[in-house]
Amino acid sequence: MSIDVKMAWRNIWRNPRRTVLTISAISFASLILIFMLSFQFGSYETMINSSVKISTGHIQIQAKGYQEKKSMRLAVSDPDKIGGLLEKIPEIEAYTFRANGFSLVSSRERSYGVLVAGIDPEKEAGVSTIKTLIREGRYLSEKDTNQAIVGKLLAKNLRVTVGDELTILGQGRDGSIAATVVTVKGIFSSGIDVFDRSTLQIPLKDFQMVYNMRGAVHEIIISGKSLKAVSGIKREVTKNLHNEDMGETAVVLDWMELMPGLLQGIQMDLVSGIIMYVILILVVAFSILNTFLMSIFERTREFGVLMAIGTTPGRLIKLVLIESMSLTMVGIVMGILFGSLITLFFQYHGIDISGAGELMKQYGIPGKLYPRLSLISALAGPIAVFVITFLAALFPAFKIRKFKPVEAMAHV
Repeated sequence: MSIDVKMAWRNIWRNPRRTVLTISAISFASLILIFMLSFQFGSYETMINSSVKISTGHIQIQAKGYQEKKSMRLAVSDPDKIGGLLEKIPEIEAYTFRANGFSLVSSRERSYGVLVAGIDPEKEAGVSTIKTLIREGRYLSEKDTNQAIVGKLLAKNLRVTVGDELTILGQGRDGSIAATVVTVKGIFSSGIDVFDRSTLQIPLKDFQMVYNMRGAVHEIIISGKSLKAVSGIKREVTKNLHNEDMGETAVVLDWMELMPGLLQGIQMDLVSGIIMYVILILVVAFSILNTFLMSIFERTREFGVLMAIGTTPGRLIKLVLIESMSLTMVGIVMGILFGSLITLFFQYHGIDISGAGELMKQYGIPGKLYPRLSLISALAGPIAVFVITFLAALFPAFKIRKFKPVEAMAHV
C-alpha cells in the first residue's frame, strides 16, 4: 500500500462522526437505488405478464393490416401449418388460435355491441389466465356447443347470469349474416374493466361455423417461457414464415406493438423514476462536496506546511481525491451489499400491495409484486453515485492549486 493511500485513509478518520455520516449517506443512496430499480423492473415484468396472459399473449401472428383495421376478412387461412412451425421453437411455452368478430349481443332486457372471440378452450388455457378468473359457473370445454363465457361487467350490463341465453348477431367473413343463440356457462373477472365490459368468448369451432370462417383465424397467440425470450421468438417465427412464403401475408407482433399504451405507461414511469433518482444522487453529491470543502478548509494550514517542504499541489490533489474515492467506495460497497440482500429477500417473499388493488386493477396486477435483482439494477445506481461524487470532489480538490504556502500556513 502506497504512502498516499495510507495518509488518505488516516485523514478520512480524523473526524469519525462526519466520516460515518458521509459513508451512511452514500450507502443509503446506493441501497435505495438498487432496491427501487429492481422493484421497478420487477413490477414492469409482472405488469406485462399479467396483461398479456389475459388477452394478447407475448406475440401474435396476424394477417397484414388486421391490427389496424380489425376486418373480418383479414384472416390467417392456414393456422395449422403455422402451428406446426411453432411446435419446433423450444422457447415457446404455448400457443393458441383465436378468431374475433364485433357483434350485437342481446339478452331479454338489453343489447350491447361487444367483441365475440372464438377460442380453443384447451389451448387457450395455456396462454390465458381467464380459466382461473371464472367467478361464476364454469370455463368452456372442448365438447361445449352454443356455450359462452362473458366478462363480469358485460354480464351486469346485459343483466344476465349463468344459464341465461344471449343472442349474437353479426356479419360473417363472406358478408353473410352471422347469428346464433348461446347459453352463459361462466362469468369471469380479469380486473381490466374495458376487457370485462366488452368481451364474450365462445368455442372456436362454433365461431368458425357461425361466422363462415372456413377454418381461418384472426390471431395466433404465442406465450413465451419468459419475457426475455420474446425478441428471440419473434425473430425465429418471422424467419420461419418467410421460409414458408407466408411472410408477405402475415405479420409477427410482440406485446409492445399489441399494447402501445402499456409500453408508454412503463416508459413514463421509468422517466419519472430516473428524475427522482437523479435528485437523490445530487443530494448525496452536495453532501460529499460539503464534507470535503470543510475538510480542506480545516486542513489549509497543513497543506501550506506540506507545500512549503516541497510537496507539489498535484500530489495534494491526488491525496484528496484518494480520500474522497475511498470514502465513496466504502459507502457504495456497503450499499450494494445491503441493497442486494434486501432486494433478494423481497424478491423471494414479495411485497404485498393488496391495499392498492384499485390503482393496479387496470393492468390486472396481482396482490404481490416481486423485485427483480439484475446486474443493471445492482450496478447502475452505484456507478452513477460514484461518478457524481467523483465530480463533486473535484471542485474542493482543485482549490488546493490556488493555495500559497505562506498564506496557507498563516490560516487559523
